[in-house]
Amino acid sequence: MSKKLEGKVALVTGASKGIGASIAKYLAAEGASVVVNYASSKEGADKVVAEIVKNGGKAVAVKANVSKKAEIDKLFLETKAAYGKLDVLVNNAGIFEFAPLEGVTEDHFHRQFDLNVLGLLLTTQKAVEHFGSDGGSIINISSVVAISPQPNASVYSATKGAVDAITKSLAKELGPKKIRVNSLNPGMIETEGVHTAGFIGTDFHKQIIAQTPLGRIGQPEDIGKVAVFLASSDSGWVTGETLMVSGGNR
Repeated sequence: MSKKLEGKVALVTGASKGIGASIAKYLAAEGASVVVNYASSKEGADKVVAEIVKNGGKAVAVKANVSKKAEIDKLFLETKAAYGKLDVLVNNAGIFEFAPLEGVTEDHFHRQFDLNVLGLLLTTQKAVEHFGSDGGSIINISSVVAISPQPNASVYSATKGAVDAITKSLAKELGPKKIRVNSLNPGMIETEGVHTAGFIGTDFHKQIIAQTPLGRIGQPEDIGKVAVFLASSDSGWVTGETLMVSGGNR
């Protein structure tokens, strides 16, 4: 049986752990050659690449901070050097910082907007230059907070609201080039970041589960599988959509 992404090249930003790592593995399992981008965790990215290769897939790790244009340019040069083309971009790199209104600073704002919004735009701009005449698929990793913002997360929620707006705007703009643009909006996913932030086992964690019809928080593979759908021709007539992958929590 042929794989859904055979012969395709996919770039996943922020793919050294969590959701990005899962997406990279699932895309590779369906035949894509994957560029595993990371900003700081070389060890994590190398581990993802090793796992993909062990399972018979193709992957390379490339370091770049995608909030900086010069590093984005280098990332795409290395992608081209490795695989010669690009078909799928997954804008997964992002950060979240919670702060009450009185804790919002210029730094808190710019750190999140520079990566989650500006970085996403500049990475997409570059990807469009590299897509061929067959077009491509862009998957923006947004969040359920884009439509259901959380208290103490005004800035983070705003970045994800912006991501969804960008998705809809670019879907219209890039459609004539056969480039599809969709948002994948996870609910709370059990990742290293969520553990590090200390969410697991808290009242907040229990509240999320209580609000989720499917009665649990998500796992990285819940997102990886949906990313394959959005990357492949299975979703060839789908663009400009925000797909909530949150167990029904909204």
